Amino acid sequence: MKVFCGRANPVTGSVEWLEEDEHYDYHQEIARSSYADMLHDKDRNLKYYQGIRAAVSRVKDRGQKALVLDIGTGTGLLSMMAVTAGADFCYAIEVFKPMADAAVKIVEKNGFSDKIKVINKHSTEVTVGLDGDMPCRANILITELFDTELIGEGALPSYEHAHRHLVQENCEAVPHRATVYAQLVESRTMWSWNKLFPIRVQTRLGEQVIVPPLELERCPGAPSVYDIQLSQVSPTDFTALSNVLPMFSVDFSKQVSSSAACHSRQFEPLASGQAQVVLSWWDIEMDPEGKIKCTMAPFWAHSDPQELQWRDHWMQCVYFLPQEEPITQGSAVCLVAHHDDYCVWYSLQRTSPEKKGRVHPVRPVCDCQAHLLWNRPRFGEINDQDRTDQYVQALRTVLKPDSVCLCVSDGSPLCMLAHHLGAEQVFTMESSAASHRLMKKIFKANHLEDKINVIEKRPELLTSADLEGKKVSLLLGEPFFTTSLLPWHNLYFWYVRTAVDQHLGPGAVVMPQAASLYAVVVEFRDLWRVRSPCGNCEGFDVHIMDDMIKRALDFRESKEAEPHPLWEYPCRSLSEAQQILTFDFQQPVPPQPLCAEGSIKLSRPGRSHGVVLWMEYHLTPASTVSTGLLNPAEDKEDCCWNPHCKQAVYFLSTTLDPRAPLGSPHTVSYVVEFHPRTGEVTMDFTLSDALDDGH
Repeated sequence: MKVFCGRANPVTGSVEWLEEDEHYDYHQEIARSSYADMLHDKDRNLKYYQGIRAAVSRVKDRGQKALVLDIGTGTGLLSMMAVTAGADFCYAIEVFKPMADAAVKIVEKNGFSDKIKVINKHSTEVTVGLDGDMPCRANILITELFDTELIGEGALPSYEHAHRHLVQENCEAVPHRATVYAQLVESRTMWSWNKLFPIRVQTRLGEQVIVPPLELERCPGAPSVYDIQLSQVSPTDFTALSNVLPMFSVDFSKQVSSSAACHSRQFEPLASGQAQVVLSWWDIEMDPEGKIKCTMAPFWAHSDPQELQWRDHWMQCVYFLPQEEPITQGSAVCLVAHHDDYCVWYSLQRTSPEKKGRVHPVRPVCDCQAHLLWNRPRFGEINDQDRTDQYVQALRTVLKPDSVCLCVSDGSPLCMLAHHLGAEQVFTMESSAASHRLMKKIFKANHLEDKINVIEKRPELLTSADLEGKKVSLLLGEPFFTTSLLPWHNLYFWYVRTAVDQHLGPGAVVMPQAASLYAVVVEFRDLWRVRSPCGNCEGFDVHIMDDMIKRALDFRESKEAEPHPLWEYPCRSLSEAQQILTFDFQQPVPPQPLCAEGSIKLSRPGRSHGVVLWMEYHLTPASTVSTGLLNPAEDKEDCCWNPHCKQAVYFLSTTLDPRAPLGSPHTVSYVVEFHPRTGEVTMDFTLSDALDDGH
């Protein structure tokens, strides 16, 4: 059966109704899930297995039957471990029906159907009793309900309900305990992901400074955690102001509360500085003695960095304090971790909140609009002074004293740069009410409200009256649009340029004048695991899960690239960067498709895991801004990626299986096509000459 799905096209800007298979959402969920990554997490799997064996043994030593409740069973892996360890019976709970169906098949394939009952319900809907899902309460509770923040997937309410209704008092729990750690740091790099810095513009009249409105400076920021691969942040990018502090622990073997709480730790700062950012992670102990531990610590806080397990389903957290605060070495302060049932946030206080009887249970919420419009990488991009300087240099070459500028990007400082550099008149088109309000605030703080005209309209509705009867001589864009996920989604700028064509004067300049789609073949250090088949996991056959992911990918995503911030995922290039397509913004969008067919020569040995694609914007003939590679790739060095943008990764499925022979392919052939009607970029990359003589 087919269903109609409405979606906003990020490239053309139009709202489309597409006919999709009724299982489209399910395929999306599976294809983009972390199931493969979890199955490849050997450290996690081994520690769970050890903890489960120990828990079953403790119950058996008491002369009891081992009855297991496994909440969030996924593939059924932990239940199969429990039965193998001697459990008498397992109740495996899985709310996602396609996953529950797969678990039934995997359990059957491995010969455990007589000992494992898969229940397709949310755990809070499971019943106990003669006519219930479980005849009696379990005495071993096994769960994997955690996300990077530990509690973001609803672990606390699920545990709270399970202890009240589904498990025996003083049951065994795997994991037994979790502890959340935090480290207070000063970091201009990370703080730039949260606050708007002054923007400096060198003009012929001297330096002009664009300052953030007071409302932005006072705003506590977005309430959500920023989860990243913290081991990819260089220790030189921050100054530690505290040691690693254990903030709070949760004992999963006892009644758990999901009520809001706060936990404070007093410490003496290691150095004087500006307290700005809290880095956080957690570990889980699989046994009561804490001998079996699985930690998310980044390499600089890991007890054995050589044994660091890479994983993407659990990362580390970056939290921003509501305001930066000066602290002094030797003068004690309190770091306070607050949490409700799903979220954690931090504050800094001079004395313990328990002593003062003052607790701030309400988590901070953005009230300035900026954190709703710009994500963390976008803040970093706007705060990148080198990038701003590049746009300023390019603008100087195209601006004239009588220039009438129209800026098209979401909440962009470009219009202010154009004004300060001497444009006669500047208009900025803001397509959303949020960006319109935000830019008005920034203009007012810089006394520009009468100097820059904000047009809150879709480009196709622009009239000559909106431009005060003038023709545009300079059309500007970074381009940046909040709806963009993949690099080429910002080609929306081209569609805007086409829509406003009638308003461009003779000889009008468009900046950027063109864009190019680039590609490079890479070998990932670790990211390949998220799309790699597992086959056998700790002795259990999970091919059914591999096949399920493959079918979901084949449904559509196998021919699509997916966005990843590659500064977090080290890789090295196996080819030179190659230009695939060029888009000429000086001309309107053409009616016919743009197609490129060719091959990328592999010049370095390695396993070709995927092709990375990005856009480069040619501001002027002498100035290009890259959203991908920042430097030419060296032979053995990791690629250096633009940290403010996500790049597109097209995985080459034939090389993702680690059991496949390495081979020596010579080239990657490609067919890439841009479809003007829909704005889609379709692609197919294939390894050629897959095997050399004797390999």
